[in-house]
Amino acid sequence: MALIIAGERSGAGKTTITLSLLAALKRQGLNVQSFKVGPDYIDPMFHHYVTGRPCRNLDPVLTSETYVQQCFARHTSDAEYAIVEGVMGLFDGTPPPSLPVNGERQDWGSTAHIARLLDLPVLLVIDCSRLSGSVAAIAHGYRSFDPRIKIAGAILNRVGSDRHLELLQDALQPLQLPVLGVLRRHDDITIPDRHLGLVPVAEMRNLNEIIDKLAQIGYNFFDWERLLPLLKIDEKTAELQGYTQTDTHLRLSASICGSKTKIPIAVARDSAFSFYYQDNLDLLQQLGAELVFWSPLTDTGIPEGVCGLYFGGGFPEVFARELSANQSARETIRTAIQSGMPAVAECGGLMYLCQQIVDFDSHSWAMVGVLPVNAIMDKRLTLGYRHATALQDSPLLSAGETVCGHEFHRSQLCATPTAPLYQTRRYSQKVPVQPEFEGWRTHRLHASYIHLHWGARPEMPARFLQHCAHFRG
Repeated sequence: MALIIAGERSGAGKTTITLSLLAALKRQGLNVQSFKVGPDYIDPMFHHYVTGRPCRNLDPVLTSETYVQQCFARHTSDAEYAIVEGVMGLFDGTPPPSLPVNGERQDWGSTAHIARLLDLPVLLVIDCSRLSGSVAAIAHGYRSFDPRIKIAGAILNRVGSDRHLELLQDALQPLQLPVLGVLRRHDDITIPDRHLGLVPVAEMRNLNEIIDKLAQIGYNFFDWERLLPLLKIDEKTAELQGYTQTDTHLRLSASICGSKTKIPIAVARDSAFSFYYQDNLDLLQQLGAELVFWSPLTDTGIPEGVCGLYFGGGFPEVFARELSANQSARETIRTAIQSGMPAVAECGGLMYLCQQIVDFDSHSWAMVGVLPVNAIMDKRLTLGYRHATALQDSPLLSAGETVCGHEFHRSQLCATPTAPLYQTRRYSQKVPVQPEFEGWRTHRLHASYIHLHWGARPEMPARFLQHCAHFRG
């Protein structure tokens, strides 16, 4: 059927457990598809590295409930097993977009929401490092809080000793909740993190060693006899909201490409720029784009012959010295955008297009310079879903359109745009306390801190490609 890995809170060990399961399955030669609840970029990179298949984000806030079901069905159709990694604690979400009715819970977009939406059982990861008998109260509370959620079992994480395990098992025994895995404290298995979460895959030199250890833990400490049937994709799962390419996609593709010639789009992808939803890239290709990946860190300029630019998020502040030193790449980008080449830049991409990035040590580094503003690193974290209404036309949106996106950054711009791209409000705010403005639109550039998932809005990448086709023409 497939299984959702949920934590009783953030930091309980969901990612470690998920990677251990994925690695053990993959080492057995099994075909496994992974998913991640929410807007996260970095955890899916680790999933992809382990399984060899792109991880898919399941986020009804950024997309829709129907899209989540279609995405899950489509990408499990050719896999044997499926694992969904949750987000934060099991019931941690956001208020629903409409007023609650009939006691509806305030957990829209949570792991529990996805479990209900896909009708999947949950494997609850409990951090036992500071627990003994209280583990039963936690497990009982999570199992009874929402009767629509089926808790298939528990993973006891960070168990200190045999005596500690005995106390935990004795406490759980009256609940008759299956314990499907026990992980001891493994201080030697750590994935380093920094100001925006885990250090991405491309920067970890010892990742293979870590994955091997996780796979070995998976072999030794999980109850595979009971786990495998839960992870196996059955006929009911595969048929859930069966995916087909919609007429809308076909019409959009036909309207963009009058001929069969692909539209070449330069996609910045390296250690500095790696935050892309795989579904966004897939949509571009389905709509007629040829994706040409290149590196602003090492390539001397944008690829020849492209007629559009896509800069995702990432860590340009970490690689500011190298990005600044690559003057030829910066000049070709500036020339291309000023000549009218359509471009989309999100978060880290926006920072790269500024005049300068000022890093955490207050060192300034010259960037592309098409935006008349500096990006300054700050300890304050800007985080959350946003409603954004376009105030002017851009390569992605027409004035007046509203989208839902996500912000996650520790930099601030030194000035606000005189003609902002968006008026924004927090997702949970029905009416903004005061207007907030964000984003830049200059030439044919759409630049914003707000990350967008295009899955339920294919007209956005279609509009971008139409601008690119017009530029080529």
